[in-house]
Amino acid sequence: MSRQLFAGWGRAAPSAASLHRIAGRDHAERVVADLAASGGHVIARGLGRSYGDAAQCSGGNVLDCTSLDSVDLDPASGIARVGAGVSIAHLLSRCLPFGWCVDVMPGTAQVTVGGAVAADVHGKNHHADGAFSRSLRSIELVGTGGVRRVGPGESESPELYWATIGGMGLTGVVTEVTLQLRRVETSFVEVETARTPDLDGCMALLLEHATRHRHSVAWVDGLASGRSFGRSVVTSGDHARPDALPPRARRHPLAYAPASRLAVPLTPPFGVVRREVVRPFNDLWYAKAPRHRAGEIQTLATFFHPLDALGSWNRLYGPSGFTQYQLVTPFSRPDVVARVIETLARARLVPSLVVLKTFGDGDGAPLSFPTAGWTLALDLPLGAPDLAPTLDGLDGLVAAAGGRVYLAKDGRLRPELVATMYPRLAEWEAARDEADPGHVFSSDLWRRLAPPSRG
Repeated sequence: MSRQLFAGWGRAAPSAASLHRIAGRDHAERVVADLAASGGHVIARGLGRSYGDAAQCSGGNVLDCTSLDSVDLDPASGIARVGAGVSIAHLLSRCLPFGWCVDVMPGTAQVTVGGAVAADVHGKNHHADGAFSRSLRSIELVGTGGVRRVGPGESESPELYWATIGGMGLTGVVTEVTLQLRRVETSFVEVETARTPDLDGCMALLLEHATRHRHSVAWVDGLASGRSFGRSVVTSGDHARPDALPPRARRHPLAYAPASRLAVPLTPPFGVVRREVVRPFNDLWYAKAPRHRAGEIQTLATFFHPLDALGSWNRLYGPSGFTQYQLVTPFSRPDVVARVIETLARARLVPSLVVLKTFGDGDGAPLSFPTAGWTLALDLPLGAPDLAPTLDGLDGLVAAAGGRVYLAKDGRLRPELVATMYPRLAEWEAARDEADPGHVFSSDLWRRLAPPSRG
């Protein structure tokens, strides 16, 4: 055990805690029992890809679960029992040679399976396949009452299962997950790309592509204005068939190599993500995109995890770090998407990456983020004096429209809005209280968002 400083991927609000490296389920059970008996607080941590403070526990204890790295795949059925510390990249490397793929992948493969459960991550295919939880069969959970295996159907405690999905690690330590993988013929993606001149065109094309493609996403120019406001590049794809591959790829149709890992070696003394850098980059990115192209073959890593090609890219934001503001708003309120982008532009704030997708129906968990509608994500450098009040105002807009922000990306939401954005919060709290009445599992996120009596 050692004392260390922990921060989220946004590098915004580090805090110190005691680190415990978990060697296995039994070890996790002993550590949790000891900490509960001593009155300590604890939160599990994987690869640290939550953008805010979800995997931090100031003054308490952080459990490093990355050594829980077992993978047991049934090649016939595609059912895998996976340690919670296994990354999506490692799981893909183990299952793709047998023709099985992770069904729902977030924008980085450097996320652990346990973290994917805690945040109920989504991908480019939520409109077709839901969130990560839809592929789950059961979860092994270490809590203050010992080890429990919970699942979505008839199980020891379905309420605890659903509270764990998207529950940000506050119901216990996920040590193992059983999930169903998707059968694929190749590890490549057949991609359709199209430019749109404005935001209305982008939204219309995303809806149209959702009827034809399993995976769809749009890059939006957050700095364009006038007639070009919201100009975008929509990229959609489906797992490629063998006969669609070029001859060289057909020799190894199930090969998988994670994105090459060039890395930002150090944190510059000031952020390089500035308007004078982002604007010409956006101009170039939009100009080089094809007006329309179909049938392009991309590797799985290129299509799903392009940012993984540059390791430690979060350092580019400098010492102040950054935040990602991700919201979902109902399909009936597309105006919220436009107003968010417009408001940031009026405040002279610089979204360095703006991504728009569609969500299908939610998956039943009280704190799961996805719900039917538009989801917009914007990366914003920290440090601008107008950032906090501007985002506070946008929170009110999103909540009033029946939307919410993503807790796995959040580092600054006001606590009074959580119950409005997540109307089943009380249901989640009841399940959490039954599983952990002493609130041994806690985090900087929960302390920030919970009313004082609920921390």
